[in-house]
Amino acid sequence: MTVSITDVARAAGVSASTVSRALRGQPGVSEEVRAQIAAAAASLGYTASRSASSLASGRTLTIGVVAPFVGRWFFGTVLDAAEDVFGAAGYDVLLYNLGSPETRKRFFTKMPVRKRVDAVLSLLVHDEDEADALRSLGVPLATFWTAPRPGFTVVGIDDRTAAQSAVRHLVNLGHRRIGMIGGTSGPLHWTTPVERRQGYLDVLADAGIPHDPSLETDGGYTVEGGEHAMTELLAAPRPPTAVFAQSDEMAMGALRALRLHRLKAPDDMSVIGLDDHELAEVIGLTTIAQPVAGQGAEAARLLLRQLQEPDAGPPGHVQVPTRLILRDTTAPPHPRRPQ
Repeated sequence: MTVSITDVARAAGVSASTVSRALRGQPGVSEEVRAQIAAAAASLGYTASRSASSLASGRTLTIGVVAPFVGRWFFGTVLDAAEDVFGAAGYDVLLYNLGSPETRKRFFTKMPVRKRVDAVLSLLVHDEDEADALRSLGVPLATFWTAPRPGFTVVGIDDRTAAQSAVRHLVNLGHRRIGMIGGTSGPLHWTTPVERRQGYLDVLADAGIPHDPSLETDGGYTVEGGEHAMTELLAAPRPPTAVFAQSDEMAMGALRALRLHRLKAPDDMSVIGLDDHELAEVIGLTTIAQPVAGQGAEAARLLLRQLQEPDAGPPGHVQVPTRLILRDTTAPPHPRRPQ
């Protein structure tokens, strides 16, 4: 015998509309009543009809996610956290992995997501042309950025400030010859490397340390790239005594390069990263921590809130804090090392 929403309402002692709101995660239902309804539904073996719910609400119950590099740790972690929040609210995720400029251009030209999703979470919006294309969908939008973006819920850290904290830590330890392993914005116009480099330059200027371009290398935001970049720095006539890596993955590669050259952090060189990667604590990496999974979950929650309260409008820019995590890879420069 099929169990209906009316049966659940009768068992829980509430109206059918209250049951509907509760099971779809909508506001206006107390946690106590929501738990009571969930228990009644479970005891009766009630399963909501996805197609009926979709027809009744006029929604697809699907969230589009546009990702540049699903295989990269940051984007993968953000996606996992967001997907958990969407799934708990009864939404499916339609993933578009745009790993190349050609794939990305094709997506934003054809916009296959149109009329297929209720909202879009874009892990990276490169320029205003892409932003305009997403705005044309007429659905709630969210992305990750360092500044507000009209029409979008924006969640992110202040990359420039985070980099400043990392380099200032090295300066406060007494380092004057400080290298940086970074990246380039490339064809994707990624602003994170630009902002973090500016933070590096800010602190050098504030400390009266002349900028030496030979101490900057490109690590491509990968472990392998960080290893190659550190190898370049070690080959310099005057290697740095400390290195700021713009990501923990590049910092891990830098530490591997030190080991291959029979050097050690922080005795021979201090290394600090940025992210607080899940392996950072394991290897004792000093870093600037950002809540990566937390940002994904927060963006998902804010998107769902817009769907539940469409008249409220986008919440704008949500900036999450970063913090210095002191571990084992930074220390004052060795007194016998030239500065």
